[in-house]
Amino acid sequence: MQKTREPKTLIAEGPVIVLVEPQLGENIGMVARAMANFGLAQLRLVNPRDGWPNDKARSAASRADHVIDAVEVFETLEAAIADLQYVCATTARPREIIMPVLGPTEAAGKLRQLHVSGVRTGILFGRERWGLENEELSLCDAIVTFPVNPAFASLNIAQAVLLVSYEWLKTANLPPLFAEEIVPAKRENIAGLVEHVIGSLKETSYFHPPEKQERMEQTIRTILTRPGFSDREVRTLRGVVASLERRWLKNTRKDEG
Repeated sequence: MQKTREPKTLIAEGPVIVLVEPQLGENIGMVARAMANFGLAQLRLVNPRDGWPNDKARSAASRADHVIDAVEVFETLEAAIADLQYVCATTARPREIIMPVLGPTEAAGKLRQLHVSGVRTGILFGRERWGLENEELSLCDAIVTFPVNPAFASLNIAQAVLLVSYEWLKTANLPPLFAEEIVPAKRENIAGLVEHVIGSLKETSYFHPPEKQERMEQTIRTILTRPGFSDREVRTLRGVVASLERRWLKNTRKDEG
């Protein structure tokens, strides 16, 4: 009597994979295949060069159709990560931005604990030719680097996703990291706080000299992104900034009078 094969359970969970301005559809497809191999399923694209949908991507995905069918496309990186609460950025090169630097094993462990805690997480992967810009890195909580040969440190995007995905699947039994009441705020709320602070500082002529404004703004973004604020803490800080704004405006009017 022939045995009936039991259907295999499809693992589909974990952090969102975000590709920033990917070029070739084949690369996107190979990323989707790597994700499916190790249980990841949410893929977001920021301004894919050849548009979406892409037949070459589906072909290269080798039947990872559940990943391809669920792809989401965004015009900006900020929109792509707006609903996420913790974001890692992958890069093989040292950067000027000061933030935690994790190896793939350490990063996967933290992402798993956050995921179990109910925190929405994501991992950014940059352009095939030059990766991520400093401004994009400053939107993230941590950098992930790979222990590769320093004389040949170039990984293609599918290889990088494969490494992270493999490490992710190895962490299946880690406990939660956060209690429910202190989970980190969404990126859109952090972005709102950052813009509120920077807008207020512009009103008070804080950015001086003008040629250093861009670097100073980037530093502020990094500082406010790093702590892992909760939504309640973000609301409190915005209330503090608003109070300072009202006081500054009151003093300005008094001086003018």
